[in-house]
Amino acid sequence: MAKTAKKSAKKAVKKTAKKAAKKAPKKAAKKTAKKSAKKAAKKAGKKAGKKAGKKKSARKPNAAFMAPLTPSTQLAEVVGTKGLPRTEIIKKIWDYIKKNGLQDKKNRRMINADDKLKPVFGGKGQISMFELAKVVNKHVK
Repeated sequence: MAKTAKKSAKKAVKKTAKKAAKKAPKKAAKKTAKKSAKKAAKKAGKKAGKKAGKKKSARKPNAAFMAPLTPSTQLAEVVGTKGLPRTEIIKKIWDYIKKNGLQDKKNRRMINADDKLKPVFGGKGQISMFELAKVVNKHVK
């Protein structure tokens, strides 16, 4: 009887060892998941603390962009004689281009000149939209 008791005890030890071996990776995975969750919670808490501490001020426009510029007589025919910031001048030119359908139909990057825009474009019949700011720069003071 003693032998059978020893054998059954050995079998029980082996079974528990196998179960423990199966559970070990699961426990390790659970531990790493808990650790990463704690780290994420700490980071979120730190970020929230930083955001609450610092207040971003509203962006202020650059004074150089807002300075009114006087358009030349040729440009004044398109945008008006009143002094405007460079950004507003470009907007008004684009409004004029769209209103009169002066954008090239095939190549939308090109702007076709009409009678009012031809002197502004330096006598060219067509310019690229990327050249527009450069061309306008010659007609403002």
